[in-house]
Amino acid sequence: MTALIQTIGLSKTYTAGKNIQTPALANINLTIDAGDFMAVAGPSGSGKSSLLHLLGALDNANSGSIIYEGRDITQLNNEQRAQFRLKHIGFVFQAYNLINTLNALENVEYIMLLQGIGNDERKDRAVDMLIRVGLGDYIYRFPNEMSGGQQQRVAVARAIAAKPKIILADEPTANLDSKTASSLMDLMRQLNEENKITFIFSTHDQLVMSKVKKIVTLKDGEIVK
Repeated sequence: MTALIQTIGLSKTYTAGKNIQTPALANINLTIDAGDFMAVAGPSGSGKSSLLHLLGALDNANSGSIIYEGRDITQLNNEQRAQFRLKHIGFVFQAYNLINTLNALENVEYIMLLQGIGNDERKDRAVDMLIRVGLGDYIYRFPNEMSGGQQQRVAVARAIAAKPKIILADEPTANLDSKTASSLMDLMRQLNEENKITFIFSTHDQLVMSKVKKIVTLKDGEIVK
């Protein structure tokens, strides 16, 4: 495999008020290969979400580097970071982050709209992906008309339809029953193998850990395994 991302001495500390500092990550050195299907595991507060936010250019590191295909994304300004996310990263959040006033089709189209993809291609890709995630009969349903599992599938479809190289999924099974969670993980594993998309999950769910190919374990902001 080819290294897609490398983190070098990556550290993050959150500051509250004037003097209260909370270390989140310390000296993270990690290599993520193209096509990986991996979990960042650990208990609550171990730094999992913080690491995903840094990898996705949603947050700034205090020190260290994130090398993405030879480019240090920690050196990007805000506009460059936004463009990097739009072109390269797909996100699946624990809270789904769907737009309630848009139906499933429109939610899946949204990122592609920002990417400037034309109407016909955008709709074709959105419909195809909703069918692939088992929501062909829910294309015109709004988020409040769907179950949590269905909303999460829309979020997965939205992330994948935009054709990112990496999908970052923060606790994607946290709000799902075990059957739905297992089905969703199998779907993402299939998409990983068919489309060569790199998936990185943050999780403390044993089911997720049983489905991935690689596990990186964090404790108190450091890699321990």
